[in-house]
Formats: sequence, structure tokens, C-alpha cells
Amino acid sequence: MKQPVIPHNEKERLEDLKSYAILDSLNEDDYDNLTKIASEICGTPISLVSLVDDKRQWFKSSHGIDATETPKEIAFCAHAINEPDELFIVPDSREDERFYDNPLVVDAPNVIFYAGVPLVTKKGNALGTLCVIDHKPKVLTEKQKETLSILGNQVMQLMELRKSNLKLKSTLEEMSTKNKELERFAYVAAHDLKSPLCTISGMTNLLKDHYSSDLDENAKTIVEHIHNSSDKLKGLIDGILSYSKSSSLLNKEKTTFSLEELKADIDKMFNFDFEIDFTFKSDIETFSINRTAIDQILINLISNAIKYNDKAIPKIEIMISEDTFFYHFIVKDNGPGIPISEQDKIFEIFNTATVQDRFGEAGNGIGLATVKNIINSLNGKIKVNSDGLNGTQFVFCFKK
Repeated sequence: MKQPVIPHNEKERLEDLKSYAILDSLNEDDYDNLTKIASEICGTPISLVSLVDDKRQWFKSSHGIDATETPKEIAFCAHAINEPDELFIVPDSREDERFYDNPLVVDAPNVIFYAGVPLVTKKGNALGTLCVIDHKPKVLTEKQKETLSILGNQVMQLMELRKSNLKLKSTLEEMSTKNKELERFAYVAAHDLKSPLCTISGMTNLLKDHYSSDLDENAKTIVEHIHNSSDKLKGLIDGILSYSKSSSLLNKEKTTFSLEELKADIDKMFNFDFEIDFTFKSDIETFSINRTAIDQILINLISNAIKYNDKAIPKIEIMISEDTFFYHFIVKDNGPGIPISEQDKIFEIFNTATVQDRFGEAGNGIGLATVKNIINSLNGKIKVNSDGLNGTQFVFCFKK
């Protein structure tokens, strides 16, 4: 018996094999189906997907045999991987000086005939084989050889898909961790900034209210500028805090409430100091959803519909419907609309479509980003419909 030669690129080959994270994994139907087909086509009782590491050959799939691995020094596949570009065939191992006294030949499983297709990676490394085995001498037809090679390619495709999925999973986990860290940083940074800003705003109010007569016009202008800037920055920080907490809103449980309750809360919140024409249209009497999430969505959309409205009395229509799996919402206003050129950008954080609202304040571009973040997390979708002249419709849905 001749032991297999160690491949010249053994270190690289073993590193490549390790990258697939497949050794000692559980059985999978996709691999088992291919070994069954290989045995059927080639007319052999045994077929294996064998992977060769530094000490053994391990079977990802074994058809017709109960063994899970054998030592590398007696493995036929360890010979086959030294010829990665060829189908390795041993018609009768009893007449082959490399194998005639091999324990796998002399004893069970009595490997007399062997044919193995090397499983070659994109880097050119042979990791093992798809092989067929018989207890008697055999000759494969050209068609059988071709089909066996095709099946070997399919095994390699499965392994490549496995590797890609593992890499994708690892990337997603890494991104999730980084996103959580970033959200936490944004929250902590914004929270820590808010306190000194409140102090600045309070001090400027004190100067305006109690020391205005002691200030000249230039000083008054500076104090007013400081006051306005600090208020604007506070608004930005509040937006960042809201955005960073938007995903955590979904951790709250669903609650049941009526349409009338929702209408009353919305009307009370927005008609307190500003006249608004609200219309609700829905055949739904009660909802069972995450109330905090839907409140955040509607508050942001309605606030925008008011702030960026150019009519004396903003008119806002809210339509709600449902099907078996989704709630559907439309929030429609009678404002000037959103330019078509801006509609692809409005859900991006810090992006604003309008320089100032009706009160002369500049937006921070966080509200709609928060809305989209919440709706995406609810397995929903949102889009905007507007011709840029005659009002805007926000259409969104999410799973019940």
C-alpha cells in the first residue's frame, strides 16, 4: 500500500477547507440526494461526499455505508485530491499497487472499484471528492463519467452557497452590533448635550426677561441669536433621541384601542392652539397594534402636514383600512406638495425638501427618517404620492 502524497499546497488547502465551516456539520438532504443520485446513475452500492483534512477523510454524506470518517493515510480520496483536474478512477484496487493491501480493500467495506470527482474551490484547492464505490471491478461509460462530474460540480455549488450564507450572516450580525452601538452613541451624546443647551436657553430667557433694559440693541440681537440657535439645536437633539429610540418602540406590546380614541387623541393634540380640519375615514372600529409606534408615525406625518402647509386652515384626511394580514393608512393634506425631484430623498435622515416651514423654522430632516425606520421594523412599507403642486399623500402599511 502506498500512502497518499501530501499536496504541495496543503497549508493553503486546509485553510480553504476551514473557511467553509463544514467539517463535522450535521447531515443535509441536499448532499444526501446527490450521493443517492450518483449511486443510482453509476450503479454502485456506495457513494460519498468526502472531505480530507490533515488527519482524516470525513463524510459529509454517505450512501450505502454507516462510517463517518477514515484515517487519511488509507483514504482513496486523499490520492484523488492530488489530481484536481481529473476524474480519479481505480477499476480494480486488487490489481493496483497503491491499494491492493489497503485495509479498506482487504476488509469492509471492500473498496474494489472507486471513482472520485475532486471538489475544487475557486482558489483551485481540492477539498475532497464526490465518489462512488463498488465491491467488484467496474467500468463507467462516458455518460456516467460526465454525469458524475456534473454532480460533483453541484456539490461544490452547495458548499459555495453555504460559505456565502455564513459570510452574509456574519456580516449582518456585525452590522447589527455596529448599528446598536451607533444608536447608543447617538442617544448618549444627544442626551448629554441636551442639559447644557437647556441651561443656555434658560439663561438667555433670563437675560431677555429681566435684563433687557440694560442691554443695547447689538447685545439684544446677540442674545436673541443665541436663544434661537439653542432652541434649534434642542429640536435637532430631540429628533436624534426620537430616531435612536424608534426601534426600541417596537419592544412594547400591542394594545387594543378604538378608532374614536385615536381620533380624539389626535384632535386634542393638534387642535389645541391651531385650527385644523381633520377627517377620518375607516370601517375599522378597534385596532390591536403597537400604539406607541402608530402614535409616533402619525404625529410626525401630521406635524409635517401642518408645518409645511400654505393654506390658512390645513386640511388633513386620514384613511385606514385592513386586509387579512396588514393595516393600510393614507395621510393626505392640502398643502403645496413635495417636488418630484425631492421625493426619493425625503426619508433620508437630515434631508429636508423645504428650507423653512410656515412658522419660519428650518426642519432637521429626522421626522420622516424616524417614520420609515419604524415602519420598516414593523415589516411594512411607505411611499409618498405628490405632483409637487396639489397636496401630498403618505401611503403606508404594516403587518398586524
